[in-house]
Amino acid sequence: MDVWYLLPTGVLCVVAVFIAPSSSLIATSSTGRYKTVHVLEGESGTVLVQTAPGKVVTHRGGTIILPCRYHYEPSEESSDDIRIKWTKVTEPMMFTDVFVAMGKQSKAFGSYQGRVFLQLDGSGDASLIIQNVTLEDYGKYECEVTNELEDDTGIVKLDLQGVIFPYHPRLGRYSMNFHDAQKACLEQDGILSSYDQIHAAWLEGMDWCNAGWLEDGSVQYPISKPREECGKKETAVGVRNYGYRHKEDERYDAFCFTSNLNGKVYFRKTARKLNYVEAVIMCELEGATIAKVGQLYAAWKIQLLDRCEAGWVDDGSIRYPIVNPRKRCGGPEPGVRNLGFPDKKYRLYGVYCYKKGDKSSQNVINKDMIQRTVNKV
Repeated sequence: MDVWYLLPTGVLCVVAVFIAPSSSLIATSSTGRYKTVHVLEGESGTVLVQTAPGKVVTHRGGTIILPCRYHYEPSEESSDDIRIKWTKVTEPMMFTDVFVAMGKQSKAFGSYQGRVFLQLDGSGDASLIIQNVTLEDYGKYECEVTNELEDDTGIVKLDLQGVIFPYHPRLGRYSMNFHDAQKACLEQDGILSSYDQIHAAWLEGMDWCNAGWLEDGSVQYPISKPREECGKKETAVGVRNYGYRHKEDERYDAFCFTSNLNGKVYFRKTARKLNYVEAVIMCELEGATIAKVGQLYAAWKIQLLDRCEAGWVDDGSIRYPIVNPRKRCGGPEPGVRNLGFPDKKYRLYGVYCYKKGDKSSQNVINKDMIQRTVNKV
């Protein structure tokens, strides 16, 4: 049986999912392609759930299908009622309700209300469609199918395209406990990074010598070029791990993650340079807001914004994005340059503004993509 789901570019991808007869036994695969399903010869009334191997990928604001199918042969004693429940795995053995359906009744929970519903593409389809994906939607989801006597589950991982950005506030480096770091990332249009995200960034060459909080409460930092001041020169490259630290008492920087923008970041050049308050007002006069740090990073990484002019951003720091390194633009590597936190009243610069896109047109695109997917299947 084929399961279709959307990639961020709108390209349809198909994953072949094996559905076993109820009299078979599926063994555990070392690759994780098949999950263990406990079925013995002669059993009936058993629910078998299969989810897509690997992960599904989208970006913030996109639409994605979390594939899940089940096989069910009711016995004489069992009920025909099947309950489908989706939850998000927040921590080991901890779950947040996302969506539940039984018969014609269904309910979405919390921030998922109005954004999630079942695909219902024929018998045995429990796939979940998520619209207007947010940063907080990133993570693992459990698809559970239950009748009165039996239940089975499968896991789907939702990944987001985006960019990691290290962050510390005006107070300076190593000034945030875990909760401060969570808040700082949210204020700058991000969330605390996961280990998988920072590891992927390290594989792409990320090198940062200051340790920062991750979403799981650990403190880590990626090193691609070992040196004495960063854990000694002879130490191997990799993501260095300080382990799980005390969330209240210990203080570090943060590694934040952000994704695609439904809008545009631009540099506003003026006849004369501006202090911070004037910069905020200038953006507002144009129907925009002063860009957050995460928005500037997303514009640099995803929209390829390249501007060799320093400007104010939301947290009071001065930054500028460089895609193509060149002389007098901050060194040989691409990245978002950070000139620190100057005096907001007396120091004068340009400003980076952010203007939101047309949300209604984005929703139309999402609905059209879903309808084309369902029709294709």
